[in-house]
Parts: sequence; structure tokens; C-alpha cells
Amino acid sequence: MQQPSSHTFQQCIYQLVQQIPCGYVATYGQVAALCGWPRHARFVGYALYQVAPDSDIPWHRVVNAQGKVSLSWRRGGSDELQRWRLEAEGVVFNANGRINLRRYGWQP
Repeated sequence: MQQPSSHTFQQCIYQLVQQIPCGYVATYGQVAALCGWPRHARFVGYALYQVAPDSDIPWHRVVNAQGKVSLSWRRGGSDELQRWRLEAEGVVFNANGRINLRRYGWQP
């Protein structure tokens, strides 16, 4: 499969993520598949990494396939910000740091 056009795929990602309602999450893989590029979850992660933390794009509503915040030393503390924002929206993490995707997973 050919790599997606960077600009087109990023625009799709941002538009799709803006549709995720408060209190729900999607996975990186789900966003990639809904944009027509299954198995490009990592690209979704890269695109959302470029979004400013105070952007109107709710980047914090996208988590990994395990229902966890993907931790990275490169984010300079935004991992904690992501969890804090999700909890402020009513999303509950279990003791292992996982979100119940059946309960909080967004189904467009």
C-alpha cells in the first residue's frame, strides 16, 4: 500500500478528531482506518504530536489500542496533560492506566 499524501491525510485526521465528542476516545488505528489508511496508526500519532496543546483540535481524545495514553519523553509533560483532560471530561482510567474502550470508545 502506498503511503498517504501527508497533507491530505493530516487534514482528514484533524477533521475526524474534531468530531470525537467530549467524554469519548478513539484509537490511533481507528482514526487511520476511518481516514481510509488502515495500519497507519503511527502516522496519526505523528500528526497529533504536531498539534499545539492548546489547539481547538481535541488531540487528547486519541489513545493507543490498549486504551492507554502513549507515553513519550518527547512530549515534555503532555502525557499527563492528556490524562488530566480526559479525566476532566469524565473518562475513567483503571489502576493500570487503561480506559475501558467499550464504555468510552467513540463509534461514529
